[in-house]
Amino acid sequence: MKIDEAREVRTTCPYCGVGCGVLAKVAANGEVTVRGDPDHPANFGRLCSKGSALAETIDLDGRLLYPEIHGRRIDWDEALDLVASTFSRTIAEHGRDAVAFYVSGQLLTEDYYVANKLMKGFIGSANIDTNSRLCMASSVAGHRRAFGSDTVPGSYEDLELADLIVLVGSNLAWCHPVLYQRIAAAREKRPDMKVVLIDPRRTMTSDIADMHLAIAPDGDVALFTGLLAYLGQHNALDRTYITAHTTGFGQALFAASALDLAGIAAATDLGEDELVRFYSLFAATANTVTVYSQGVNQSSSGTDKVNAIINCHLATGRIGKPGAGPFSVTGQPNAMGGREVGGLANMLAAHMEIENPEHRDRVQRFWSAPAVAEKPGLKAVEMFQAVADGRIKALWIMATNPVDSMPDADAVEAAIKACPFVVVSDVLAKTDTVRHAHVRLPAAAWGEKDGSVTNSERRISRQRAFLATPGEARADWWIVAEVAKRMGFDEAFSHPSPADIFAEHAALSAFENDGARDFDIGAYAGVDAETYEELAPFQWPAPSQGTPLWPAGQAGRPEGGVQAGHSSASTRFFAYGNFYTPDGKARFIPIRPVPQTRTNEKFPLVLNTGRVRDHWHTMTRTGKSQRLSQHLAEPFAEIHPVDAQHFGIGDADIVRVSTEHGEVLLRALVTARQRPGSVFVPMHWTDQFSARARVNALVAPITDPISGQPASKNVAARVERFAAVAFGFAVLAERPASIDADYWSLARCAAGWRLELALEADRDWPGFAASLFGADAPGETLAYHDVAGGHYRFARFAGSRLTGALYLAPRPVAVSRGWAVEQLSADHADRRGRLAIVAGRPGGNSVDRGAIVCSCFGVGANQIAEAVRGGCVSVEAIGATLHAGTNCGSCRAEIRTIIEARRLHAAE
Repeated sequence: MKIDEAREVRTTCPYCGVGCGVLAKVAANGEVTVRGDPDHPANFGRLCSKGSALAETIDLDGRLLYPEIHGRRIDWDEALDLVASTFSRTIAEHGRDAVAFYVSGQLLTEDYYVANKLMKGFIGSANIDTNSRLCMASSVAGHRRAFGSDTVPGSYEDLELADLIVLVGSNLAWCHPVLYQRIAAAREKRPDMKVVLIDPRRTMTSDIADMHLAIAPDGDVALFTGLLAYLGQHNALDRTYITAHTTGFGQALFAASALDLAGIAAATDLGEDELVRFYSLFAATANTVTVYSQGVNQSSSGTDKVNAIINCHLATGRIGKPGAGPFSVTGQPNAMGGREVGGLANMLAAHMEIENPEHRDRVQRFWSAPAVAEKPGLKAVEMFQAVADGRIKALWIMATNPVDSMPDADAVEAAIKACPFVVVSDVLAKTDTVRHAHVRLPAAAWGEKDGSVTNSERRISRQRAFLATPGEARADWWIVAEVAKRMGFDEAFSHPSPADIFAEHAALSAFENDGARDFDIGAYAGVDAETYEELAPFQWPAPSQGTPLWPAGQAGRPEGGVQAGHSSASTRFFAYGNFYTPDGKARFIPIRPVPQTRTNEKFPLVLNTGRVRDHWHTMTRTGKSQRLSQHLAEPFAEIHPVDAQHFGIGDADIVRVSTEHGEVLLRALVTARQRPGSVFVPMHWTDQFSARARVNALVAPITDPISGQPASKNVAARVERFAAVAFGFAVLAERPASIDADYWSLARCAAGWRLELALEADRDWPGFAASLFGADAPGETLAYHDVAGGHYRFARFAGSRLTGALYLAPRPVAVSRGWAVEQLSADHADRRGRLAIVAGRPGGNSVDRGAIVCSCFGVGANQIAEAVRGGCVSVEAIGATLHAGTNCGSCRAEIRTIIEARRLHAAE
């Protein structure tokens, strides 16, 4: 793409599954700014902090720009020939199941489609799985068990129409902020709307909740089977719907009655009065949406949790109706698109079933494929175990970082290191996975890629290129297609463009369908390049003849049925039954709660992993943004005050968190928001940004027996205080080449980097400072030494510019971090003023913003507290004064916390 004039391009955000529309404006000089697309029906102009900062993440720093073999730059022909010949030889010598693809929800649908087509249709193995296995496989399995298809019944509009929203295992305020804001806005218009949060932690989402049920880890099955029993006992069932549109209700109700109220209270660690309040509220509220996410899915009982929730909605007929239904919100921008093309090892393309011989025959005929896979392939955890034991000898990893994101991550890294042939397609030259690749292939990044994605409400949107592709980077679909051609499959992979791939994908969805399958976008089977370029967001199904939302030949069509895409009624499934099962009826799944206690005397705490507000996955994108790196700048462990006292841990100490599989070092964050007996650790930090914080190395490779999804939120662990003799904080103009410290965490900041440190033994501190600043770099160093007290401070200047400052103390360093960061951008010609830097705090009239709360506008906690002292006693008043909380809104709960803390302080 040639940039020659200013323009604004409609595209889609590359972060979570909300699928927000983005307007990317490119100036004539190439400068990019972004804003929310006010016309996109997913977000109507809203963006979260991550989406708002997208323009800060598209630089070429650290990009992989050329193909490499063993670190040697080569041309594309040599790289593609090697990949194709090695995969072909491995298949010839060891069989088609000796190779595997591990792909990603970061891929576009067109990339996904081509990769799945090559593996399942032409190599003839189903050994292609995706990191989406780690986030929504249990939802897929639950949908298929209940509905006969992987169908999300509702739409985002239902969140605004509901009278009760039940959030289960979903920190919506931080993980899907735009949906959270849609709910908050709807509630302002309808104050009678109720929100229940079911989560072991009192997350920031609790700010909007009328009721927070601090459930025991994996207590969800007991909670929702108990709810089903309660509905039956209190005549709160839709027996007409049950009789007409479902099977198996009696068995499900019998299984759900295994526990009485006292038993449910014991299994969930909730009070009986809490249970009755929730159950009665659910029973009395017809318009109920249950939103669930990773807290449900990432469990060894994840599929049962999903079906326990769905059972309650089927029993009340609350499905497919405005403001009612179970709603799985996905974590990745194209996890849904991956499901549509069959990117999971146990699925065929277009929502067809790999176990079904008719479906296999249909796909084979459509593709004119030599050998469609006849059995499910290895799911993610199984796949890397097969790499470890030598069954898989050639592995291609695309757009993901399994060395950090997979459970038992150290074992996964060892397996990849030992694999005879590893190919990685990625945008960055250095990740914890790329470092082990024999062949590195430079892929196009967001802003350069052109294709489509599907969000959590089944809405397909375009991701459009607005930047030139740098170096020799190429689209993932092109890379896979070129390898396929070299493996002898030229005709089937001669796609000239992503538009051609999308048209084929759409045509397959409609092929011999006639309403028999839920996924049908046949209306777009004839799309050409021009139409594809202008393609507006749409929800599926979109069949070529406007077939309504029910299977062919099924009774129960509503009077005057609507055509797909012609009204809001056509965006929902199952209000009139017509499920994708042989008899057209939904299946109730009988579920009994099974205790899942994993703690023991050696590991007495439950480790729960998850996400934070401003980072994403393994920080390969968000780690580039200084704005997104300031809110929570280092890896941490949330610990309840009772547990912290028991284990002798103080706030801001460094702690060692360990399990049977490994250990990490983290900053202690002592907070009553955490559930006693549990520890929460975010999953984002990698070896690129920290010393020992890859938390998934601690997670056991335990999976749900049906979905294969790992149990990342219930791991037996222990914590102990790390006996550091010195703590440190530094700001640096340049990233240091190496950091000789037991604990360190590096984050981008304005004009450089900020660094947190902890060391187990003393060092030659002047030499240590020099190693961080650059031993050979010219400049003048100011220093302060309090040897007896263990306090050391250093500041290095090059002319009037600060190039580094280091603060060391025997306890966590009390330095004004935000202010210190700002000094990297300031002019320091006044030599007397440099003493303030050594002191580590602003002097005179300088302002210390404090810890950043609002990333969108860079507003700190001290500024908010000062505004409260000045009379701003509401979140709205803070927004009017400081703008904080007025963009994405995901910081509003934290602002409210500061306001309430100041009120308590004033009352004392």
